[in-house]
Amino acid sequence: MDYNVIRCARAILHVTNLEASRRFYVDTLGFIETESDEEHIFLRGLEEHNHHSLLLKKSDKPVVEALGYKVSSEHDLEALALLFEKEGYPTKWIEKGEQHAMGRALRVNDLSGLPLEFFAEMDTVDRLLQRYDLYKGSRMQRIDHFNCAVPDVEAAYDFYKEKLGFACSEYTETSEGSIWAAWLHRKQNVHDVAFMNGKGPRLHHIGFWLPDQLSLIHTCDVLAASGYGESIERGPGRHGLSNAFFLYLRDPDGHRIELYSGDYLTSDPDFEPIRWDINDPMRQTFWGHAAPDKWFTEASSVLHVHTGKEVPIQAAKLKQHKPTFVI
Repeated sequence: MDYNVIRCARAILHVTNLEASRRFYVDTLGFIETESDEEHIFLRGLEEHNHHSLLLKKSDKPVVEALGYKVSSEHDLEALALLFEKEGYPTKWIEKGEQHAMGRALRVNDLSGLPLEFFAEMDTVDRLLQRYDLYKGSRMQRIDHFNCAVPDVEAAYDFYKEKLGFACSEYTETSEGSIWAAWLHRKQNVHDVAFMNGKGPRLHHIGFWLPDQLSLIHTCDVLAASGYGESIERGPGRHGLSNAFFLYLRDPDGHRIELYSGDYLTSDPDFEPIRWDINDPMRQTFWGHAAPDKWFTEASSVLHVHTGKEVPIQAAKLKQHKPTFVI
């Protein structure tokens, strides 16, 4: 391929109250606030050397503006633009300086309607990995993945594998042999993005990497002591899929984030994707406890990169027998 997508790298969420978001993400969860103004808060993890991995923008409605992937070079951006245009997906360029701390960026709604962003350049800042005096809340290290509900998982799976060079680590298959959900990666762990069968396009959650399982449990204590007990939606627990330890939270606007730790290496070229049967209950939660109903039905709407309006929701292609979102 003529381009190299490195990893998922940043998300842009619209929120209705920046101060409420700051209390949740910075004061309670311990995200690092790189910069802010009256309209934006730029956040990152302790391990990250790029300016931010989560951008919160003040808005009238909580929606998702973009899901960003870092690429190797400007050449990659040009090659990706040619690919998407050839496939019939109109692209949009945001020139350097139009976004704070960012170089040139390419935006496009993919075949599912998800608003993607690709960039090669972002300002760098001090990595705070060994500033243990700054560790608080969840001790969040870095962004890890996006999880998205799409109406046609197999189409998304094929496009990301064949056109964008993603590899599959694990997948869920129906008794009829259809792919119900898939975990795809560019970096060398389980996923940069997961696609789930459901009404979409919607963002189910953003996953953030924590240093260990104890950090997730400590986060629950901090949330409860800070008055955010109701923000804990699911977990802590362990997934069968990915083997990771998880905790799902809802921010003040309802956006869902996952605190995530402990999956595995996927770098070997002879690694074979792990198949899960849709009827295997251990794939969702290895320990067997169920998720709340809203975890299956609620997700964040996404914006069209050209119109700025919400992308219409489509019904899932595969029949929804019962709620089966997974990680």
